Amino acid sequence: MLTTTYAVLPLAVGDGRLITSAIAGFAVIIVLITWLKVNPFVALTIGSIAVGLATGLEPAKAVTSYTTGFGSTMGSVGVLIGLGAIFGKLLADSGGADQIVDTLVGRSSPRTLPWTMALVGAIIGLPMFFEIGLVLLIPVVILVARRSGLPLMKIAIPTLAGLSAMHGLVPPHPGPLTAVTALGANLGVTLGFGVLLAIPVVIISGPLFSTFAARWAPVSGPELYVTGEDDAGPQTRTGADVRPRPSFGVALTAILLPVVLMLAKALADVVAPSSKGLGKQLLDFLGNPPVALLLAVVAGVFLLGRSAQMTKSELARTCESALPPIAGILLIVGAGGGFKQVLIDSGIGDVITKAVIGSGLPVLLLAWVVAALVRVATGSATVATVTAAGLLAPVAATLPTTHVALMVLAVGSGSLFLSHVNDAGFWLVKQYLGTTVGQTFKTWSLMECLLSVTGLLGVLLLSVIV
Repeated sequence: MLTTTYAVLPLAVGDGRLITSAIAGFAVIIVLITWLKVNPFVALTIGSIAVGLATGLEPAKAVTSYTTGFGSTMGSVGVLIGLGAIFGKLLADSGGADQIVDTLVGRSSPRTLPWTMALVGAIIGLPMFFEIGLVLLIPVVILVARRSGLPLMKIAIPTLAGLSAMHGLVPPHPGPLTAVTALGANLGVTLGFGVLLAIPVVIISGPLFSTFAARWAPVSGPELYVTGEDDAGPQTRTGADVRPRPSFGVALTAILLPVVLMLAKALADVVAPSSKGLGKQLLDFLGNPPVALLLAVVAGVFLLGRSAQMTKSELARTCESALPPIAGILLIVGAGGGFKQVLIDSGIGDVITKAVIGSGLPVLLLAWVVAALVRVATGSATVATVTAAGLLAPVAATLPTTHVALMVLAVGSGSLFLSHVNDAGFWLVKQYLGTTVGQTFKTWSLMECLLSVTGLLGVLLLSVIV
């Protein structure tokens, strides 16, 4: 394993203030939510502005930073959550989710079902951001848990592990692809190592860890996608309540449509990144996440609605009823994005990078540490990836091809470490699964840590072998 080292760079006095303020901000938000029972949206808003002031931002700048982060999160994740909620309700009300669930449950034993869901999460998560995969799969996760009788976490954690591992480790997912470009890594070698590494990482942090997560968070999930037949199964419907359901193929086609569009765009970006042709422009448009999900909603109306013989009024009620339950989720996720932006604007990521770059760590371990610390400080896997990859690009130029690919995976693994209150994904998982803050830490956050550390260990082991 390579052991390139650097000179130690001491922290400035102002840097210590930034770190102290950030830690205090995390503590204030957690206390407000868990002890004083303040609504998470209000707590995150208070904590964000307080941290901005404490780190030296001007009062107006602190507020602007928070609202900018809130707005950008709503403009990206918020749109996806809204479209995903409508699609999920269509999938549930039409019976499409039931059909998929019945097929999965019918063809998998209770023992193998968590493994099946891990594979589903990995396949769905390959071309798309974590949040998109989550909003597409959450109705299936909830219904599979209810129909199979397994604890929710036995189904949710493997699915989340599959989604998250793809997010950090496997090109052409946008995260690893960014690091591949910044570090000048070979895409084919990185892809091969990423798939090889993702298999044990998903197994350990997904199906195996889910047994413990189910004990620590015995929740049944929210009622968002629950229908009257979920507890007893579809065979209980009789008389006027009986309606045809979409076939498994139709339901799967509706779910995979945005996956295929985004994967096609990602592959086109790899094969012909500078192309200006009409085909490339069309793929860039159709594979854009909001457009891909909008097309999934439109296709869902025709594919799922027509198969279920839903009337226009029934389709309208389904779409309308999907949005009110997610209003709270949107505000909380947006506030998490605002808190993240305040931390980024305060310069905390630069401070942490400067503190660890001179630690004398082996280069692959250093890549992981930089990405992990920036991730913990800012709550953004993307910022962590870009920061670590940009910082270590000169070092990557001196490494062999195999180790540059492993550096990409080290950065990707580090960028997943410890999702917590400054990460919009933390609140998204919490609200969708109906867990408390403490339960979310013990399940989702711990799963992310396990995934990240297992990825690092795999990278270090591969560096010895190759």
